[in-house]
Amino acid sequence: MGRNVIKWDRRYPEYPMLQENQPNYTSFHEHSLDDRNRLSIPSEWRAGGSEEKLLAVQKTGPNGNFIQILPAVIASQLKTKFDAVAFFDADAQAAKEDFYSSSQEVQLDKVGRILLKGSLLKHAGIALDEKASVMLRGGGSTFSIYGASQWAAAATSGGLDHRKTLSRLGI
Repeated sequence: MGRNVIKWDRRYPEYPMLQENQPNYTSFHEHSLDDRNRLSIPSEWRAGGSEEKLLAVQKTGPNGNFIQILPAVIASQLKTKFDAVAFFDADAQAAKEDFYSSSQEVQLDKVGRILLKGSLLKHAGIALDEKASVMLRGGGSTFSIYGASQWAAAATSGGLDHRKTLSRLGI
């Protein structure tokens, strides 16, 4: 596959546009881990083939703990912002270290799987045994990974009504 090239929007030079071949992560997919904690990523969510690097980040939200997967272009934007943090700002440096120490750079293997560390899986409530069921939830430019049982519990609680938030965002 060709190399992914970041294109810059001249109106907003500090923010690169998404790559032309960047997928739009949509829908839900239920998968399971294999015996080595590898997770298959849906083929329509794989932009760069086996050379694609992603950043797995621990997150907490209204549906509980989860892992958010960031494509390289968004991970690069975050790194640029973190690199701009003043060296002597102890609180900001600690936040930066907390973020990166609880994250993991992952790379798709030849068949489209990523290998997740046990600490990330534990954070998301995903059992560390073969065939652990997980839910992949599309989020547009990113996607999230939830333990399937945790996701089912959140779904039965009625979910959240996002109409006000979407309206506030002008969507």
